[in-house]
Amino acid sequence: MPLIDIKNLQQAAHAFGEARHWGKYHSPKNLAMALSVEVSELVEIFQWQTDAESRAIMSTDERDHVEQELADITIYLAQLVTALGVDLDAAIRAKMELNARKYPLPE
Repeated sequence: MPLIDIKNLQQAAHAFGEARHWGKYHSPKNLAMALSVEVSELVEIFQWQTDAESRAIMSTDERDHVEQELADITIYLAQLVTALGVDLDAAIRAKMELNARKYPLPE
């Protein structure tokens, strides 16, 4: 599979859902709720871990689980961005510029 950029991910996620006739379920509300559920599933993996354990998670048996939840989160985010017509690249650039002004480098 070729490297997927944001636009390609959006197209791939949309096509996957459309092929299964899921479009009627992919309202912004439903996608935001699904995204929240997937983030909760990721949080559950880390729930009772120490900071050190959470930092070392990718060298444990939980690696695949973490990667699957991150993939689910990313897919739902791509579908939500598509449903709302958001240019995520532009939104990210604008937010990073805002953050740079809000949190300037220490002197």
